[in-house]
Amino acid sequence: MASKPLEEAMRAKLSDALKPDKLEIHNDSHMHSHHKAMEGSTSKETHFRVVITSDAFKAKSQPARHRMVYTLLKDEMAQEGGIHALQLRTRTVDEDARQATEDVASA
Repeated sequence: MASKPLEEAMRAKLSDALKPDKLEIHNDSHMHSHHKAMEGSTSKETHFRVVITSDAFKAKSQPARHRMVYTLLKDEMAQEGGIHALQLRTRTVDEDARQATEDVASA
């Protein structure tokens, strides 16, 4: 298995700080390697989609939740060849359960 140091660092930081019930990190970099901004980049870890379910988000707005994640990953976002794009879905445990119930009801 190829080493994924950036993804592993993200997982460790988010897990330690947010104690998530659910943490999914999807590396979507392969879908963006042809973009102009990626010309000359050798990094295979630039575009991520992250799903986090954590009660650390309770009573926080979506922008505040996203700022929490950006703050945790500031080094990975600042480094050369680091995170170029980060798509976030942040929910509390209750919000995630409610969404799952709605998904089942609409199926």
